[in-house]
Amino acid sequence: MERFAAIDFETANNQRSSICSVGIAIVEDNKVIDSIYSLVRPTPNFYTRWTTAVHGITMQDTFDAPDFEEVWAGIAAKLQDIPLVAHNSPFDEGCLKAAHLAYDLAYPKYQFYCTCRLSRRMYPFLVNHQLQTVAAHCGYDLTYHHHAMADAYACAHIAATMMREKGVERLCDL
Repeated sequence: MERFAAIDFETANNQRSSICSVGIAIVEDNKVIDSIYSLVRPTPNFYTRWTTAVHGITMQDTFDAPDFEEVWAGIAAKLQDIPLVAHNSPFDEGCLKAAHLAYDLAYPKYQFYCTCRLSRRMYPFLVNHQLQTVAAHCGYDLTYHHHAMADAYACAHIAATMMREKGVERLCDL
C-alpha cells in the first residue's frame, strides 16, 4: 500500500488561514508509522465562540504556540512527494493554501484526496457521511471528534479501510 498522510486542521475563526491546530497521521503498509500534532498560533489571531465551542481550543491555549510558518517548517519534509487525504478535503486544503499565502510561503502542489467524497460513493447507504459516521462504519471509534490528531487518525483509518475493501494499493485508484 502506498504511503500517504491523513491531515486535519482546526481553525480559530472563519478565516481559513486561522489554523490553531494540526494533526497528521502518516500511513505506510496499512499502519500509522508517524504522527504529528501541534497547536498553532492562528493568523489572524482571534477566536470565535462558535469555533471554540466546536474544538475547545482558546486563545490561552495557543498564546505561546509557534506560528504556522514555524510548525510547517518541521512538517513539510515529511509530506514531500506523498498524497494527502482529509475528510472534507476542500476545507483542509483551503486552510493549507490560505496559511501558505498568509505567510508568503511557496505552496507545493500537494495531491489531496477526500474520504468524505469517497465515502459517498463507497457507502451510499450511510445515514450521513460525517467523519464520525464513516469512521464508525469502518470500525474506528472516534471518541474525540474535532481534535486534529484524533480526526487525522480516523481519516487515515477510513482511507486504509477503503483501499483494503477495493483491493487497491494507491489512493488514486479509489
